[in-house]
Amino acid sequence: MSKKNLCIEYLLKNASIPVLWTSIGTPLGLSEWFADGVTVEGEEYTFVWDGHEQTARLLEKKVNSYIRFQWLEDEGTDAHFEIRIVKESITGQLSLLVVDYVPEDEREDLILLWNKQVEVLKRKTGI
Repeated sequence: MSKKNLCIEYLLKNASIPVLWTSIGTPLGLSEWFADGVTVEGEEYTFVWDGHEQTARLLEKKVNSYIRFQWLEDEGTDAHFEIRIVKESITGQLSLLVVDYVPEDEREDLILLWNKQVEVLKRKTGI
């Protein structure tokens, strides 16, 4: 099934780049809001939710900016997911930009899931 690009931006009022980066760019940080647990072996990150595991390959990361993964099941396609810290040049306001790929019939469910996960991130980091 073909997946389509989904892009969601979350405005973060009183966030700091180092705190956000620790939350999105480290296995420990990701395990506090994105998954129940995260293990890393080389470039492969295994995420655990309610006993279910899913493995993604780290495609690229830039410290204090973004991290990009591709689920192993999506290898050979453009599908990936990325979490990016964006700083508005005029106001200095930070936001989190999530790019993901999803089958069209699962789009609304994925938006709800990301909304829930980002709410957990905000609570855990005091944003």
